[in-house]
Amino acid sequence: MSGIELTVNGRPISGEAEPRMHLGDFLRERLHLTATHLRCEQGVCGACTLLIDGEPARSCITYAVSCRGAEVMTLEGLETDPVIEALRAAFTAEHGLQCGFCTPGMLVTARDIVLRLPDADAARVRKELSGNLCRCTGYAGIVRAICRVLAERQAGAQQARADAGSRPSGLGPVGSRIPLSPRAAETIQRPAAARDQADAISVADEDLGLGGRQANLETALSFVVARPIDEVWAVLDDIERVARCMPGAKLAGPPVGGRLEGTVAVKVGPIATSFSGRARILRDEAGRSGVLYGAGRDRLSGSGARAEVSYALVPDGTGTRVDLSVRALLAGPLAQFGRSGIVQDLMARLAGEFARRLEHSLATGEEAPADQAPLNPAALLVSVIMARVRKMLGRFRFRRTP
Repeated sequence: MSGIELTVNGRPISGEAEPRMHLGDFLRERLHLTATHLRCEQGVCGACTLLIDGEPARSCITYAVSCRGAEVMTLEGLETDPVIEALRAAFTAEHGLQCGFCTPGMLVTARDIVLRLPDADAARVRKELSGNLCRCTGYAGIVRAICRVLAERQAGAQQARADAGSRPSGLGPVGSRIPLSPRAAETIQRPAAARDQADAISVADEDLGLGGRQANLETALSFVVARPIDEVWAVLDDIERVARCMPGAKLAGPPVGGRLEGTVAVKVGPIATSFSGRARILRDEAGRSGVLYGAGRDRLSGSGARAEVSYALVPDGTGTRVDLSVRALLAGPLAQFGRSGIVQDLMARLAGEFARRLEHSLATGEEAPADQAPLNPAALLVSVIMARVRKMLGRFRFRRTP
């Protein structure tokens, strides 16, 4: 058993949970908050959707112990939320529920749609609901209900509560004290003491890296560049040149004092993101090593990322081996796609592509264009899967029978 302290519906909670107990069971069995429904327990059906640090998340695939210090909000805690009140009335008027099993998760998702996409039409609403399954209604009434609330808000029938500013959320797998996205403009009702404490927290300019938070992605990898160590070390000090070798990366301007701002464009199938963020690089000249502390956020999806990347250069014959250690915390909707094995393979492929570009730059003096196309891991993912299939098939040995 592991100790756990978190805030649930504005109330501090302390307890114990098995390391593999997911948040949904913790809420239902230990706190008796049964509005969070569990069905597939694979993160597919959306019935268990709730808010962690203000962002929608699947409680059936989130470990309870990973939510230490997080702020969790279930449907019970959203009873007086103005958007939920409007949605409940619209679901009733438009016959948006039958058996009701999917309704709690559907309401939390609908709230996210209303706040994040105020101009969404019926087609976009249906697309956004693709992660929430309903076996009864055929979705028609649900879509009408959400569109009804959107129309009411557009017409000014419902006054949005003003945001108190871009306040940081708590710790946890979703949010990670990254400022809330615009869709959280209507703050959740909480006790005044809890609101005052949260509003007193500010994100300092140097709030980069994990800052003591628990990473949900850790990996180590190495690559070799066929150039002398002093030459590689000197090039790594040229941040703009290094950025041009990184697929999808683009600096917003020249770095100042080891600090930089920029974007990393990522495209996975129909999902296109552009993380904007800041980073700081510290270098140890004597040890030929360094650490990058970074934090970024994608405004469209509300996903965030924090990372600490340590690197060290080691002579390797006539070349140089670069050892990398990556500790990252993915937050928001995109974190739901994380799978450690696949992610590690993809990072290894990206490191290989970076090494190839870096070596080419060192050998020829030519630099990659500054306006990199968005990183498309889809092709890399296919190659990773094919490599795994070939490796699996290679384990089989067929013998000729005598």
